[in-house]
Amino acid sequence: MLERIILSPQNFKLTLNRLCYQLIENYNNFENTVMIGLQPRGTFLAQRIHEQLISEMGKTNLLLGSLDVTFYRDDFRKHDAPLIPQATDIDFTIEDKKVILVDDVLFTGRTIRSGLDAMLSFGRPQKVELMVLIDRRFSRDLPIEPNYVGKTVDTIASEKVKVMWKQSDGEDLVKLITT
Repeated sequence: MLERIILSPQNFKLTLNRLCYQLIENYNNFENTVMIGLQPRGTFLAQRIHEQLISEMGKTNLLLGSLDVTFYRDDFRKHDAPLIPQATDIDFTIEDKKVILVDDVLFTGRTIRSGLDAMLSFGRPQKVELMVLIDRRFSRDLPIEPNYVGKTVDTIASEKVKVMWKQSDGEDLVKLITT
């Protein structure tokens, strides 16, 4: 097994900063805007971006939620073991809101499609944009492209992207693992 660091802790921080400034540039005061992190790992990125926006702007109107897509996935019945869903925490409506959907890694696009389906339970958004930390190009099963990308990585099927978060793994780091 071969591991290669594709985002060091220092570059990780710079990437988060860049993503925050792109949002500030496009949304200014975040009026009528919500951010939803996809469970489990997209919530880490959403929380960090939200915290950083508050730090940069002092206060933000941006509402933050987390969404579990387990039973919206097209492959959830194909698992042998019982699935254990994560918590959904959206205490606001997304009706006519601008939604920033957040996940850590965009691979086939199926999780994002599931997130779009699940999100409609909370209203019909005015607009949806996608933010990902890592975009694994050349791996899409569905025509889904992110609006905000931390880093684009060209991978093959046998490679895996592992995102480590300070909140759960002790440090911010992204590795490419080849088996």
